[in-house]
Amino acid sequence: MSAVVSIGSNLGDRLAHLQSAVEVLGPTAISSVVETRPVGGPAQRDYLNAVLLCPTDAATTWRRAQRAELARGRARTVRWGPRTLDVDIVVADGTPPEGVVLPHPRAHERVFVLLPWLELDPDAVLAGYGPVAQLVAAMDVGGVDRRPDLQLVPAGSGAAARRES
Repeated sequence: MSAVVSIGSNLGDRLAHLQSAVEVLGPTAISSVVETRPVGGPAQRDYLNAVLLCPTDAATTWRRAQRAELARGRARTVRWGPRTLDVDIVVADGTPPEGVVLPHPRAHERVFVLLPWLELDPDAVLAGYGPVAQLVAAMDVGGVDRRPDLQLVPAGSGAAARRES
C-alpha cells in the first residue's frame, strides 16, 4: 500500500511544521522544499510545500494526516486561509474514509503538488488526468521557488531539518 501526500505551511516556523508531518507520516521518500504564493483566500505569507511518498493505505494516511495537523494547531476557520500545517492526500491505495475524494480533486491544477511529486516519481500518473510530467509541462512553474537551503529529513534519522531563517 502507498500514498502520495502534499504538505504545506505558511504560519510560524513553516519548516518545523513540515518536519513534524514527516515525523508522523513516516514517508519512504521526501521531495525538495518549494516556496509558493498562496492560492485563493485572503492576503497571506507564502507557503513552504513538499510531497511525501508514504507506505500506508488511504485510511491510515488520513488518520495520520489528521493527527499531524492537530498536533500543530491547525485551525479551519477561513477557506484557503493561512495555516500552520496542511496535509492533503493526493492519491492512495485502498479505500479512503468517507468524505475523502481521491485523487485529490484539485491536484491536477496545483503546480506546488505536481512539481515535487514529479521529482520523486518521473513516471507518476494522476488517474483521470494523465502523466504528471505532461501536466507540469503545461503549467506556469514561475511561481515555484526551490529552496535548497531548506531540507526535510526522514523520520527517526537523528538528523535535524535545516532551520528556516
